[in-house]
Amino acid sequence: MLAMLDERESSAPSDELAQLTGIRTGNTEAPTDVTLGRLLPDFHRPDQDGTSSIEAVSGLNSALRSLYEPEIIDAKREAGQRLLRTLPADGGRFELSETDAQAWLTALNDVRLALGAMLGIDSEGPQELAVDDPMAGHMDIYHWLTVMQELLVLALMGKSAV
Repeated sequence: MLAMLDERESSAPSDELAQLTGIRTGNTEAPTDVTLGRLLPDFHRPDQDGTSSIEAVSGLNSALRSLYEPEIIDAKREAGQRLLRTLPADGGRFELSETDAQAWLTALNDVRLALGAMLGIDSEGPQELAVDDPMAGHMDIYHWLTVMQELLVLALMGKSAV
């Protein structure tokens, strides 16, 4: 996932203003890859605002993506790297600071979104796959990530998972 984000970042156009000011700009077009599209979605959808045309929403998304995508990629990368740094090499029980737990929550969410895109999960399903489906194990991991997210949210809220 981090490699996908790195590749997306490196594909961003470089412009003269960015070179002069040091202000990075991102891609103006949405990712064509479904997984990256789930990680870096549009800011607005035409169905959110019945008064705006598809062209107007597309132009707004393009401008916002150019401005904010580099920062979003940085935040996702930092969360993923923090998760990897705090993961014990030998496994076992460990504790996270609140900052680390927030990073874990962000990184787990991104992994879950990416896996969900690969599995074709959306609001209409699927929730389960046939046992003999080659992706069935991935669906189990998706559900495990969902439980881990819930447990982390409850822990951050100071609530028991019972």
